[in-house]
Amino acid sequence: MDYNNFLREKMVPAFGCTEPIALAYGASRARSILGEDPEKIIAKLSGNMIKNVNSVKVPGTDGRKGIEISLAAGAFLGDYNKKLEVLSSVDKSKLNMLDDLIKKGLVKIELVHEIKGLYIDIVMEKNGNKSRVIIKDYHTNIIYESINNKVLFENKNEDEKLESKIDLSFDKIYDFAKSGNYKSITNILDKEIEYNYDIAVEGIENPWGANIGKMILEDAKDNYNDKLVAYAAAGSDARMSGCEKPVVINSGSGNQGITVSVPIIIYARDHSIERDKLYRSLIFANLIGLYIKEGIGELSAYCGVVSAAAASVCGIAFMKDEDKDLIKETLKNALATNSGIICDGAKESCAIKIASSLKMSLFAYKQAKSGNSFKSGDGIVKDDVDDMIKTVGHIAKDGMRETDEVILKEMIGR
Repeated sequence: MDYNNFLREKMVPAFGCTEPIALAYGASRARSILGEDPEKIIAKLSGNMIKNVNSVKVPGTDGRKGIEISLAAGAFLGDYNKKLEVLSSVDKSKLNMLDDLIKKGLVKIELVHEIKGLYIDIVMEKNGNKSRVIIKDYHTNIIYESINNKVLFENKNEDEKLESKIDLSFDKIYDFAKSGNYKSITNILDKEIEYNYDIAVEGIENPWGANIGKMILEDAKDNYNDKLVAYAAAGSDARMSGCEKPVVINSGSGNQGITVSVPIIIYARDHSIERDKLYRSLIFANLIGLYIKEGIGELSAYCGVVSAAAASVCGIAFMKDEDKDLIKETLKNALATNSGIICDGAKESCAIKIASSLKMSLFAYKQAKSGNSFKSGDGIVKDDVDDMIKTVGHIAKDGMRETDEVILKEMIGR
């Protein structure tokens, strides 16, 4: 798979936080297979899914939160053909009906302890009929479908890595962003520029969530970097609070999509950067963000906006034609500093984690420019940037596995 196809696969629009949307997508598909509205929905979910859906507002539901409404809205009101925009045309007049069905026990949730990462197993029942849909690893990656125990579709290689192989390294990404032909993905980049900027502006101009972005901008005064931070945080303020605007995602996450792109988009607007350079900077930042998350997985105890923020600031340095080695140092400095931030699910406080990660990544850039970068052997810092990225992946995926379990237990007592 080449980089254009990889970005086309990964940079897709999503309407709402991607974990509840994945539940709604699976539920909508299961309802389609069942052929009628269910009287019972049974969802077996990994701890990562429960953690990430537990506290976030679901778009199209007038501020309702959590797993039950995600599943019910998907089943009764969603359109699985729209994938991650499954809830973009919800009939809100039926939401009270869903509230009543949920109160009467429509949804049963079970925690699957033995499976980590993204895992969704939905069973729907009505009049003795039963449909089943399983999603694994990626938000729209259905690996199993059945009706009345008759298998309709099954990916028998589900335990293998499901996405197409892509050869990622810092130097290859840099070279492609500098001189590669990206014409086939300009429509995706244009959507990222439009959608992610629009939701950032929405978060600045209107009250959403904890208003982190607005508060940062109020305090920014003459600090231009804080403007970049504020708009990215504001996009998350809006998104985590149910704003009904789409976002182009990165690494399966709208927050990461906002973080990786909005500072670059704002900088380009303010400095009249030519379109080609903006496109190439976004390509570089998106690919670096995806590269870092490749070794981590889409869901873990490691806060994904850390990698997205580091990639975003590297994208700004790339846009400013900084030396490649300086960009590498910026990335290593940022990952060395921010990698301890935990993911305790999608919710309003994600905005301040974006702000924190971007602030420190921007400082990591200043650190590199001033000749004060960390040296190999300073903790997890490696001499080679690709080795550094692998190290972060090992820490996040393997080292923080028990951390993930403790976080879930503290959040919801499961």
